[in-house]
Amino acid sequence: MKAFSNGERIIYQIYPKSFMDSNHDGIGDLNGIITRLDYLKALGVNTLWLNPIFVSPQIDNGYDVSNYFMVDPILGTMEDFDNLVAAVHNKGMELILDFVLNHTSDQHPWFKDAAANPHSIYRDYYLWGKGKGNQLPNNWASFFGGSVWEKDPAGTDDYYFHLFAKEMPDLNWANQEVRQAMVDVAKFWLQHDIDGFRLDAFIHTAKANFEQNVFSKDSTEPQLAEEFYANLPQVQNYLSEFIQELRKLKSDIFILGEAASADIDLVESYTDPQRSMCDSVVTFRYFSDDQDQQFSTAIPEQGQPHKLDLVKFKQTMVKWQTVLQGWSYPTLYWSNHDLPRILDKLMVASDQQNNAAKMLAVLMYLQRGIPCIYYGEELGMTAGILTDPAEFEDPNALEFMKIGTEKGFEHIELLKSLSASHKMGARSVMQWTDGVSAGFSDQDPWLSAKGNGANVLLEKQDPNSVLAFYAKVLSLKQKQLYTVGQIVFDLSNRDVYAYKRSFDTHQAYIFCNLSAKEQEVSLPADCSDLRIQLKSQVKVDHTTAKIKLDPYGTIVLER
Repeated sequence: MKAFSNGERIIYQIYPKSFMDSNHDGIGDLNGIITRLDYLKALGVNTLWLNPIFVSPQIDNGYDVSNYFMVDPILGTMEDFDNLVAAVHNKGMELILDFVLNHTSDQHPWFKDAAANPHSIYRDYYLWGKGKGNQLPNNWASFFGGSVWEKDPAGTDDYYFHLFAKEMPDLNWANQEVRQAMVDVAKFWLQHDIDGFRLDAFIHTAKANFEQNVFSKDSTEPQLAEEFYANLPQVQNYLSEFIQELRKLKSDIFILGEAASADIDLVESYTDPQRSMCDSVVTFRYFSDDQDQQFSTAIPEQGQPHKLDLVKFKQTMVKWQTVLQGWSYPTLYWSNHDLPRILDKLMVASDQQNNAAKMLAVLMYLQRGIPCIYYGEELGMTAGILTDPAEFEDPNALEFMKIGTEKGFEHIELLKSLSASHKMGARSVMQWTDGVSAGFSDQDPWLSAKGNGANVLLEKQDPNSVLAFYAKVLSLKQKQLYTVGQIVFDLSNRDVYAYKRSFDTHQAYIFCNLSAKEQEVSLPADCSDLRIQLKSQVKVDHTTAKIKLDPYGTIVLER
């Protein structure tokens, strides 16, 4: 099968535990995905990205790997995996795996041996710092809270480094044996016929000298220190070496990098077409919170949904689209497993959510780049409301519930707020039907969250559904006009996201209303031959050459 070009690629992200259960245990699995391939093919996607499937203690839902060479039994077997790859390829689609390469689980044999014996050959596979009594090597903070340092289980004065949970020690990428081991793991999965990888947290593989501290005059608590453990120059050398080795085995491998904090200049470097780098990277820099949003002061802000600033988003995205044009393809996405779902961040009225979902699909995915659709987004899914605070797996969530209860807030009100703002709310099960467990399983799902009622069965019967609209958007996306065409933006109206795509003699004009108010825009000059390809919530007046966009309305015109 011929590999897709980057412009042609349309990715669908599957969180395996939440997609489809086939063996009646309430946990999604590989065979469940196989049963839904026809649905994904009909939607119009051509590349499936699976969140980690390797053996894991599940401290961080699979991002803590204890065996890279086997599928976790809760998801299936290696035979199931091979069957999935074959089935995906038979449908004319491709499969990429989430590859965790910055750290392992503390249950990985390498770390267990390193922690049991200071003279272990695997000791240098990890990062260690010298403490002085109870004094930590430095004051750097982990992304999961607290220090990056944890005492050596072997009882020495050493501490091991963990950028995430303490059960997830970081690998020492300065060790050539570690780099070779990661290449060997990747090649193993390429030999099982996969088509590429999403590289998790690759920007953290290089660290600065541990003797440096972050200055803070206000606090003795550990301090986030991204300047010392994110996007350091050596990362690019590690990345290029790693990808170059994989391309020796599979020249057309697709590499999607996770570069959460990367700015536009770094993204250019990480996707340099003249070097062995990523085909595209995911950055979180697209999205900014609305600074004018008013929060309740009675409860922590961290547990309250943060509204997306669409006007600021527009400014940012125009820059990224313009700078990367002719260089590499940006990843186009609204949601993923680490973020709240987009409709929760938009905070539109419930009766406008479907209109907003349609508008967002046109706005994002007909731009220049690679669509990356988070499962259920095509239905207009919002966060599932978790019923058990412990399922957030987050001490801050428990503290939010405690404070809110003491302040007299209703239990369900607090859970709704947390679910809409927390990544776990975005991991609720895929909603296939309006039946038991949303058709995901005939058992209670692994996550107790209840969704918003949008489901595949209902929407397949409705030609005006969000699902039907997404399929039309992705059908348009397959045209050369949108895969390789140039893009130019019209910035004349701050509340309208407007752009033009051009290829050969063809043009497309796209208008998206970002606001809850009607907006009016002018049709392009010489518009007599323009055809409406797709629309939602618009009125076109050809006599005055005007388009009226209802709240969250959108239209695509082509010639």
